[in-house]
Amino acid sequence: MNFPVFDLHCDTALALLGEDLCRAGSLRKNEGHIDLERAKTLPGYAQCFACFTTTWEKLPEGTTVDQLFEREMVTVLREVERNQELISLTYSPCEIQENLKNGKMSAILTIEGPAGFGFDPALLEDLYKIGFRITTLGWNEKNVLCGSHKTGGGLTELGREYVFEAQRLGMLIDVSHISDEAFWDIMDITNGPVIASHSNARAVCDNSRNLTDEMFRAICQTGGVAGLNLYTEFLGENPTLDTACDHILHWMELEGAKHIALGGDLDGCEALPKGFAGIQDYPKLAECLLARGLQESEVYDIFWNNGLGVFEKCCM
Repeated sequence: MNFPVFDLHCDTALALLGEDLCRAGSLRKNEGHIDLERAKTLPGYAQCFACFTTTWEKLPEGTTVDQLFEREMVTVLREVERNQELISLTYSPCEIQENLKNGKMSAILTIEGPAGFGFDPALLEDLYKIGFRITTLGWNEKNVLCGSHKTGGGLTELGREYVFEAQRLGMLIDVSHISDEAFWDIMDITNGPVIASHSNARAVCDNSRNLTDEMFRAICQTGGVAGLNLYTEFLGENPTLDTACDHILHWMELEGAKHIALGGDLDGCEALPKGFAGIQDYPKLAECLLARGLQESEVYDIFWNNGLGVFEKCCM
C-alpha cells in the first residue's frame, strides 16, 4: 500500500555535490537514493534535507566547512527553485499540509553538525529565517557543544545556550549522533519536543548510534519522535525490510506508536536493507509493516502524521 512519506533525514544535499563538493547534480533525476522522478510515485512527500558539516573529516583542498555548509544549502534551494512545479521549500506545518493537498512535494532544511557556522548559537536566528527547522549538536566528533556517541562527553555551557536558542526560535533539537551523557543533559533542560531524526532501537541492534529503551521513552515524554534509519549498520546483521520492521515493532511494544517516524538516512549510507534501494521503495516497507500486523492507521502515522505532528508542536 502506498502512503505519503515524511522523512526526517537525508544527505542528498551533500551527495548532489559529488566528490569535489562543488558541482551540484540534479535533484529531479540522479543515480542516488532520492530524486523527484521516483518520489512522484508516492502519494505525498516531505523531505528534510540535511546540510552536513563536521570537523572530523578532511575536506578537499581549498574547501572549508563554512563553504561546504553554504554550498549544500544553496544546492537545495537552487534545485527546489528549478523544480518548483514539483516541490517547494516549506517553513511551517501548514505549508506542508497544503502541499500534500495540492499534490506538491515539500522540502525542509535541517542542520547536521553546526561546524559549518562555527557552532555559534547567535547565528541560529538567521538560519531559521532561511528555513532551517531541525538541528543536531554535532556528528561523530566531540565539539564545543557536546560529546558524540563515539567520544562520550556531556553538554557544555555553550551547548546549553545552543539548545535554549534553537528551542526559543522553534527549531527542533535532534539528538542523533550525540553521546548518551549529552542526551540526558538535554533531557534535563529541554522545554519542547526532542527528536532523534535517524536513530534505531539499541535493544534490536546494539550500536551506540541507536537509542536505549529509556532514551526512546524520554523522547516520547517530550512529545518527540524517533526516525527509523535504514542504514544497515544500525539495523542488524544482513538486514532485510523485516529487520527494519523489528525496530518499529519494538518501539510499538514500548507504547510509542505516536512517536515513531521515518528518517531513512538516504544518500548518506553505504548500504540499505535487502529489498530497499531508494525513496521509491518506502511502499515495500509499508507492506511489510502491514504483513507484520500493524493497522493502516498506524502505518499512516509512522509514514506521515507523527513526523508532521512534531513539527506542529514546535515549528509554527
